Amino acid sequence: MIYSVRGMVSAKIGQFAVMETGGLGYKVFSHARALATLRVGEEAFLFCHFHVREDSMDLYGFLTEPELDLFEQLISVSGVGPKSALSIMDISDLQGLTAAIQEGRPDLLTQASGIGRKTAERIILDLRNKVATTGANASVRRMDADSDLIETLVSLGYRREQAKAALEKVGKETSGLEDRLKAAFKILSGK
Repeated sequence: MIYSVRGMVSAKIGQFAVMETGGLGYKVFSHARALATLRVGEEAFLFCHFHVREDSMDLYGFLTEPELDLFEQLISVSGVGPKSALSIMDISDLQGLTAAIQEGRPDLLTQASGIGRKTAERIILDLRNKVATTGANASVRRMDADSDLIETLVSLGYRREQAKAALEKVGKETSGLEDRLKAAFKILSGK
């Protein structure tokens, strides 16, 4: 029904942004990486999925059509609702998620809040042949390494959200565990 929304971002609260357009404010849920790119007071464009249940009607927004497609594929899997799908999309970028699904790595998908091993395996079984990515093996290796780095930073006293945000800011051109850890420390220390 609603495929996209263009408008001014008037607020960001928790897991949603308020998009003002045509005199209306739309509450649009999204994953953390997408919300981080939206700036209050600036115009934005989101591809949307309008989700209707018997007790609510919710709007979910994404920066790209491939993200929207993956979200819709995820919620088509039995046991995966919109909030769980957003949680999965918080784990990694689109290429990393499709690589984890193609490579059959439920351990990477279970990093999402509310996703257990059985649900992760069901996602892989249902979507393995529906998603496509190039360089899947390299993406999965990067996700494994980043997961280890996040655990290292958490064990050093940083919050998981801080560690994930710092690693997302480290450029993909920075490779090697030690170099990525050093770069994350610089970001976390503000230097």
